[in-house]
Amino acid sequence: MSTIRNPVGPQPSKVYWRRRLAVLVGLLVIILIIVLIAARPGSGKPTPHTTKTPTTSAPRVAACDPSKVEVDAVTDAVSYPAGVDPMLSLTITNTGKTACSFKDGSNVQNYVITSGTEKIWSSKDCQTGAVAATTTLEPGKPVKSTPFAWDRTRSSPSTCSATNAPQVIAGGASYHLSVTVNGVTSAAAKSPQFVLR
Repeated sequence: MSTIRNPVGPQPSKVYWRRRLAVLVGLLVIILIIVLIAARPGSGKPTPHTTKTPTTSAPRVAACDPSKVEVDAVTDAVSYPAGVDPMLSLTITNTGKTACSFKDGSNVQNYVITSGTEKIWSSKDCQTGAVAATTTLEPGKPVKSTPFAWDRTRSSPSTCSATNAPQVIAGGASYHLSVTVNGVTSAAAKSPQFVLR
């Protein structure tokens, strides 16, 4: 008698038939996987690369009306003891009712320090590496710049290459800071006065 049709062993014949059936199913699965890998269904059609795009595109933000932009000059203190340099910065505020874009890069900024009617220092005198930038200004939300130190020196285009710029007078002398950004200048009331001790 054939052992294929009539399994011989200590177990009942049903056990051997189940084992053979499991092996047969496993072989069929392996063959199916090999066929699918070889055929690669859908490989004839390139799949387009899609990126998610918003269903509605935001309208382009219009340029700010300069009359609705307020620039404030800012110092970190009103009095500086000897050896402490003033930190200068600015804020820009959209006083209009809708968001707008405003050019505010360092290429269109000018910090000016005066004493009385005398111009003492300007950030434009010896500026290098100016950068253009545009910021979207939301209504009523001031945008602040990163503060930087003024080293208490005078400036002029003719002294930019000098190793030691002349120091300004201290000992209680007072100075004013004003800032212009893209043609908008800080108001006199918003130009702080500070004292160098």
